[in-house]
Amino acid sequence: MKNILFFVTLIFLASNIFAQKFVSPIDFVETEENKTRVIEYIKRQVKEEYSKIGMDDPLTLRMMEKENLDAFKKLTKAKNTSLLRKVIKTYCEIGLCNYTVIWMMYQEQNKATQQELEW
Repeated sequence: MKNILFFVTLIFLASNIFAQKFVSPIDFVETEENKTRVIEYIKRQVKEEYSKIGMDDPLTLRMMEKENLDAFKKLTKAKNTSLLRKVIKTYCEIGLCNYTVIWMMYQEQNKATQQELEW
């Protein structure tokens, strides 16, 4: 009985951890399960980020959650996926793994790929 309880607990914890991991917007398949995973990740990430600076009041959290979700939706439509992969890797590695930052930097990087140095 203890083994079964341990196994069920382990599965529950693993599913919660899995549900709160970064969800790549590249090739995102819009299912209810995947949408829930994105929302859980955003809620956890925003709460952690804004609690660190003492701005974890409900109004700020809801605004930033919405901003991140809107950015995620825009990222799912990104055309330059190889650039997006690089942006995600770069910013997630330095701890800025939120969709708002990734969207902003993707836009800037994408714009820069189309520019040339001029006199």
